[in-house]
Amino acid sequence: MLAIAAAVVFGIYLLLDLLDVKTPDLVNFPTFAALGLLLISLYLAGVGSGPRSGTGTGRRFYGRRPGRG
Repeated sequence: MLAIAAAVVFGIYLLLDLLDVKTPDLVNFPTFAALGLLLISLYLAGVGSGPRSGTGTGRRFYGRRPGRG
């Protein structure tokens, strides 16, 4: 989810840059770059990836396991 948010931030800045929209000093390249890189780093650190409680992860085998003869 955070990677999608970072892509949206970079996409908005790209559109603003391509359309040559005049923005205030707060909305400039370093601000968008810092926000996008922050979101990407949080995504890579595993923040916001959801609970890791083990439900629905991996394969469960009941009875005989495949490959055990």
